[in-house]
Amino acid sequence: QVQLVESGGGLVQAGGSLTVACAASGRSFSRYSMGWFRQAPGKEREFVVFISWSSGSTVYADSVKGRFTISRDNAKNTVYLQMNSLKPEDTAVYYCAATSRTYALGLGGYDYWGQGTQVTVSS
Repeated sequence: QVQLVESGGGLVQAGGSLTVACAASGRSFSRYSMGWFRQAPGKEREFVVFISWSSGSTVYADSVKGRFTISRDNAKNTVYLQMNSLKPEDTAVYYCAATSRTYALGLGGYDYWGQGTQVTVSS
């Protein structure tokens, strides 16, 4: 069992930066691949980025590629999402998720979810 708690969301102006974190509790965090998803009002939850537990490889959605960076600190059981050059369309609730799979981009591939953290980008 893994519990995930996101933090670091907030209000930022367009062009600014923000880092959100996801702290995990439970066993064997280093053996879980992690993903970030987001859900804007009135829209479906969408994939943002993935990091594999086995290889450290990452996959980014085209909409955030070159602006967002995922990283993980297994010693702290935490995964981070650094967001630069933020746009108003990045406004959403950001969720982290964990999976025992080595590769998962869809919502159904994840076993555990956090409660989300709100990121609002003003124009």
